[in-house]
Amino acid sequence: MSACEIAADVNAGRSSAGQMAGAALRRITRDDAGVRAFTKLWTGFAAWQAEKVDRRIEAGARLPLAGVPLAVKGTEGLTSPQTVRLMEAGCVPVGATSTPGPGTRWQTWGDTERGPTLNPYDPCWSPGGSSAGSAAAVAAGMVPLATGSDGAGSVRIPAAWCGVVGLKPTNGLVPARDRAGLNVAGPLARNVRDAAAYLDALAVTATPAALGPPTRPLRAAWSATLGYAETQEPVAETAFTSLGTLAEARAIDILDVPVRLTDPVNCWRGLRRHDPADRKRAARTRAAIGRELERVFAAVDLVATPTTPSTPHGHQGPGNVMSVALTWAFNISGHPAISIPAGFTAAGEPVGLQLVARHGREADLLAVALAAEHAATAPPRRSSTGGSRPPHHW
Repeated sequence: MSACEIAADVNAGRSSAGQMAGAALRRITRDDAGVRAFTKLWTGFAAWQAEKVDRRIEAGARLPLAGVPLAVKGTEGLTSPQTVRLMEAGCVPVGATSTPGPGTRWQTWGDTERGPTLNPYDPCWSPGGSSAGSAAAVAAGMVPLATGSDGAGSVRIPAAWCGVVGLKPTNGLVPARDRAGLNVAGPLARNVRDAAAYLDALAVTATPAALGPPTRPLRAAWSATLGYAETQEPVAETAFTSLGTLAEARAIDILDVPVRLTDPVNCWRGLRRHDPADRKRAARTRAAIGRELERVFAAVDLVATPTTPSTPHGHQGPGNVMSVALTWAFNISGHPAISIPAGFTAAGEPVGLQLVARHGREADLLAVALAAEHAATAPPRRSSTGGSRPPHHW
């Protein structure tokens, strides 16, 4: 069941939060040996929180995420702002998920006492990181929702490699988890409506926005590299084919608008350092990235890229590949970004399509992501334009 389906059943009294939490814990006990997504199970706490939700429902409350079992990123725990807000909306945390171990140079895997977290598509692959266990738990069907946090792509990268939806909201929507203000809380979900319900709870909106496909095609600029990344051709082709499907469904219009950002590697690192000179240089690069994106968003509604420049790596690590190359610029600029499943390369490797919108326009991302979900289940149709071709600045 999806998170929205669970909430509807619990709110209607057809099932209870306690039943849903118990079912999730049984699934985890049965399936997690083959995934290693969880580092702890909170059986006692889940029972207490579920009972609390059930009492609220019996008293007449209607909660947007009533009884939804929630996996919580291990570095966040039960007291983080997003976990607290999700519990207020009715979620029942059932356990902590894996993150990278201490002292690792790269953040693209999960570490547990039983070994590394395994990608549900293929145990030879990393699920990505640092929200590794959260993405794997959702992809494996153990829970419908999981918390993540994204400081450089840590929600979007595992979403791409595990074939789920991962959203980094606009910076500042919830309190940042780091001094530099780069690390933003966000959901990992199996479908767009669940991600939207999570976002509504996270943002504490008075009235959730209606979710539907775009009422008109949104203008999108495609870039496989953002002007600096070394993106693998099969990844770029798979992501662009997914974007072409959205164009055929009239959810977007692909415009030939180049996107050429300054490589953010030194900027991102400089913003996290204490040295005033590093931070001053980083501020100049951040301003340059902001100006370029302001120019692009004057012409389009969305920027589309592959989520990662490469396919999932093995458990030995990514080597010299910068898995964050296409994601961390938007932590610096603060723009909201979503990764949605784009399909698979010819070799069967999962690829994500990243969509980026103007500040505060998460609704545009969710609308197009919902259209992609509908297109994935619709019968194929013949394109009147003969298909899309990538722009010359591929």
